Amino acid sequence: MKRAMGEPSPTELQTRLLAWYDANRRDLPWRRTGNPYHILVAEYLLQRTRIVSGTPYYERFLRKFPTVQNLAAAPLDDVLTVWEGLGFYGRARSLHAAARAIVERHGGEIPQSFEELNALPGVGPYTAGAVGSIAFGLAVPAVDGNVTRVIARLFRIRDDVTTASVRRRVAEMAARLVSSDRPGAFNQAMMELGATVCTPTSPSCPRCPVERVCLARAAGEERELPMRRSPRSTPVVPVVFGLVTASGHVLLVRRPRGRLLGGLWALPGGERIGRSDKGDLVAAVRSQTGVDVEVAARWSRVNRTFSHRKWSGSIYRCTPRATPVERRAVRWLTREDALRLPLVPFHREAIEALAGIESYREAD
Repeated sequence: MKRAMGEPSPTELQTRLLAWYDANRRDLPWRRTGNPYHILVAEYLLQRTRIVSGTPYYERFLRKFPTVQNLAAAPLDDVLTVWEGLGFYGRARSLHAAARAIVERHGGEIPQSFEELNALPGVGPYTAGAVGSIAFGLAVPAVDGNVTRVIARLFRIRDDVTTASVRRRVAEMAARLVSSDRPGAFNQAMMELGATVCTPTSPSCPRCPVERVCLARAAGEERELPMRRSPRSTPVVPVVFGLVTASGHVLLVRRPRGRLLGGLWALPGGERIGRSDKGDLVAAVRSQTGVDVEVAARWSRVNRTFSHRKWSGSIYRCTPRATPVERRAVRWLTREDALRLPLVPFHREAIEALAGIESYREAD
């Protein structure tokens, strides 16, 4: 791709950004290592996660699974338990599947080519580019939301960056810009710039090392770019769940894979389909577990926001009419055993709150 008149040159951008990054980069644990497995874990874990939230999970994850072999050999429930509370649980399942693929197909060594990295479960061009450039020095770009924003402003892209054609254009620009000498540092410099200076709503242009060559800044459009279609409003979905207990036991179901919070253990219930909390809950518990229940008082309220919807509703205490029979996706467990499983976080809170309640320890 030829450089248009007035566009900043790759050489100048590389020089300015790398000097700025060397002087200003944040001290983050995954930047202190050249271990490809640690870098891979960080890239899976930090997708759509703020660094301040993700760092404790990164450190805890590597304490539990210090090698790719440890992770590949672990049961999925153990992986989900360590991941619990971070959200986007599909990433945890993909990372677990990737570890198994690395052990089975690559002898336990993280593959060193972009193509092989890109073929791992849950890996796309961004993750393959980030791991390839940072861990192995491959001169490939790593285009995430921060990098897209930086490029859209630097080159004054006045088209919707969410469209496929513009995403390809941004990727081509990123490939042209990446440093061949220090590709990993350059990709991290672009991401760091977007995260700390070239931020979405309040860019700190006077602190930017490439302000002088930024076309959006020159045109006074840095706050207008990048252009995106208007986001849809987040729908509020009514939900109802049952805290089904008797004789010191609690009833759990496993949420189906491919669904919100898929793979985690949960209280039976879910999104309502009718107009009655209690009627919907009785039907849901029977459908999911085969158990008929009596619904008692509300235990707690539910207000949870996810990436694409909000849950609003209630958790009710319930009593089974007969002792539940365990099946593959149904468990009837003591509170202590239930809390050892990977649980929907606010369901864990509900179960933890049972401690000390006499009507729970005895027959309800």
